[in-house]
Amino acid sequence: MNAHFKNHISKGFSLVEVLAAVSIIGIIAFLAIPNIVAIKQDSERNLAISRAEAVNMAIVSFMQSKGRANVAPTWASLNDQQRYAQLLPYLSFAPANFTDFIPKGYSATMPTNLNALTKVALVETDTSTGIPY
Repeated sequence: MNAHFKNHISKGFSLVEVLAAVSIIGIIAFLAIPNIVAIKQDSERNLAISRAEAVNMAIVSFMQSKGRANVAPTWASLNDQQRYAQLLPYLSFAPANFTDFIPKGYSATMPTNLNALTKVALVETDTSTGIPY
C-alpha cells in the first residue's frame, strides 16, 4: 500500500507560486483603492447636490402653495433652520434638522430673498469652495 501512495503524491502550491499570487492581488488592490476612494467622494458630492436641489424644489413648491407675496416678507427674517422647518412638508423622508439633511463635509445656505429665486448655496467645508450645480 505504501508503494501506491508514493506513486500518487499530491502536489501542492510551491512557495514561489503562493508569493506570486499574493503579489498580484496586492498590485490589483494598490491600483483599485484610489479609484474606490474617488468613487466614494464623487457619490457624497452627488448626494449633496441632490439634496440641495431637493431643497430648491421644496422652496418652489412652498412658494406656489402659500403664494410668494405671503411668504417673501417673513422669509428674510428667518434663519436656515426655521426656513427648513417650513419646507419639511415638501421634502420626502427628511430629518428634522437642516444640518442633518446636508451630508457631512458640505454646508448649505438657503436664499434670503424669495423674489430673486436664487438657489441654495452649496459649499464643500474642507476646501471652502462653492459647488456649482
